[in-house]
Amino acid sequence: MASDASIVSPPPWRVSLMAALPIGLCLLVMAVPAVGHGHALAYRTLYLLAYLAWTPALIWLQRWLWRAGWSPWRTVPLLLLVTYLMAVVNNALGFLLPQAMGWPGAQPPRWARVFFGVDDCWLALIAYCAAHALVGHYHALKEAQARQAQALLAARDAELRALRYQLNPHFLFNTLNGVSSLVAQARGEEARTMLARLGGFLRATLDRPSHEVSVAEELAMTETYLAIEQVRLGERLRVEWDIGPGVLDACLPSLLLQPLVENAIRHGIARRSAPGRLSIALHARAGQLQLRLVNDLAPEDASTSEGRTLGHDNVRQRLAWLYPQRHAFAAGCEGGAYAVAIDLPFERFDARGDVA
Repeated sequence: MASDASIVSPPPWRVSLMAALPIGLCLLVMAVPAVGHGHALAYRTLYLLAYLAWTPALIWLQRWLWRAGWSPWRTVPLLLLVTYLMAVVNNALGFLLPQAMGWPGAQPPRWARVFFGVDDCWLALIAYCAAHALVGHYHALKEAQARQAQALLAARDAELRALRYQLNPHFLFNTLNGVSSLVAQARGEEARTMLARLGGFLRATLDRPSHEVSVAEELAMTETYLAIEQVRLGERLRVEWDIGPGVLDACLPSLLLQPLVENAIRHGIARRSAPGRLSIALHARAGQLQLRLVNDLAPEDASTSEGRTLGHDNVRQRLAWLYPQRHAFAAGCEGGAYAVAIDLPFERFDARGDVA
């Protein structure tokens, strides 16, 4: 069965030709002892030129066999036959050389020697086919590895986009639910403000080109989200920021804070009758970007983390894709509050959206 040429693609011609050089050099070295021994050097030169002449034909044949998907069990006998016939032609040329050059004592071809004395020529051609096959398989392996790497990148990109888009319906439902509550309480102006801020937030978050942004951008998005919640909760939501020096141009996953802040408000502060504190801290320490988020809990929830699965699982999966084996995530109740701690590798973010 023929294989797809896009799966088993031969190496470039220049690479195939370069594979012939080591054997050609060996033939040159073998010709050195023949210098000064009659016509031996002329014979060696003839065989070297014949080898170089046959090389393009062997390259073409092997490339065709690779594209056709021939198995080694069919390819090897065919190449042995073809190289044997090439060696026979080389031997015949060796017998014709004295006659063409008019050397004294030239003899007619001895056919037994033509067909059976092919060791040197045949071995050189076989050696080239083997070397070319190794080069071809190495090239195919590198291509397969490159395709696998591209597939992994595509899968990573698709997974990250899916995880990011998973947040929007969840967040949108909660926000619209909040708008509905404001309308039901006859707080129309606040509902309109909340909708306007919601529109701005969605325009800024949808179809972002990169999965990572600067800390400054992420903080701006988080402040927009908090402004939406502030309309709904008013004085019940108290936000404290602690942003360390030199972190604003660091790299951070896009929409990392939003699901954590949403969980903190929904499962913590919104359930309290008294005002609640939400503390967000970002610092750079020992090559790590450290994020700490702490929120007050309702008294009855001070010992449980139930209900935070979506936001936390989403963040965990995104961090695993973006920073495999290079991040830490911890969350849990401590002293009547709920704390989330994330450590990421500290990397600068440049204006083009690349990690520097």
